[in-house]
Amino acid sequence: MRILRFALLLPLFLVVILTLHAQDKSVRPGINKPFEDPKINVEEFIAKFEGESREIFAKRKQIVKACQLKAGMAVADVGAGTGLFTRLFAASVGETGKVYAVDIAPKFVKYIEETCAQSGIKNVQGVVCKPTSVELPENSVDLVFICDTYHHFEFPFKTMASIHRALRPGGKVVVIDFHRIEGKSRDWVLKHVRAGQETVVKEIISCGFKQIGEEKFLEENYLVRFEKVNETK
Repeated sequence: MRILRFALLLPLFLVVILTLHAQDKSVRPGINKPFEDPKINVEEFIAKFEGESREIFAKRKQIVKACQLKAGMAVADVGAGTGLFTRLFAASVGETGKVYAVDIAPKFVKYIEETCAQSGIKNVQGVVCKPTSVELPENSVDLVFICDTYHHFEFPFKTMASIHRALRPGGKVVVIDFHRIEGKSRDWVLKHVRAGQETVVKEIISCGFKQIGEEKFLEENYLVRFEKVNETK
C-alpha cells in the first residue's frame, strides 16, 4: 500500500521539482519595483485599495465570510498592502488568534504595524517577504489569504512552496485575482495580469494543493479555495 501511494504521488513530486528548478528567472521582472521604493506614498495606495469603486473593498464583508475564519486561527494576509483585510481578519480570529501582515513593501508593513498599534489591535505581526518566499515560520498558519497579489508573484512556484511549508496540516489557501479573458477583461488587466484563473489553479495544485471550493459573488475577480494535501520536495 505504501509503495502504491508513493507511486501515485511521485508524478506530483516530479512536477514540483521540475518547476522549482525551472524558476530561476522571474515570470514578471520588475512588477514589484514600485512597492519596494522607500519613498512610496502610502496615502495614495489607501485611496486605490480602500475605495468604494474597488470591487474587493465593496465586497470585503462577503470575502471575509468566505474565508470561514474561527477564533484562535492563525492567518497570513499575503500582499497585505495597506492592511484592509489584515484588520478585518484580526477582529475575526480574536485575541487568541494571530494575523501575519505579509508584504514585499517595507513601508506598507510599517504602516500596518503602526496603525494597528494606534487602534489597539494586538494580534497582528508584520512580515516583509522576499520575491521567492513569504518568510513565515514552518507550520505556523491555518489559512493564507492572497488577494489581487498572485499575479505579482515573480516566482510563483517558489512562493507557493514557501506557503506550503508555512501551512499546518490541512491548512487552507484563499486566492482572489482578476479574471483574465481576451476580449472581455479590461485592457489594464490584460496587460498587467500574467495568467487567467485556469493557469493559476493548475500552478497552485502542482505545488501540493487541491481545490476545495469557489465563490461566485465577485464579477471582475474570482475566489478559489485550496487545501494543503502533500509535502513538496
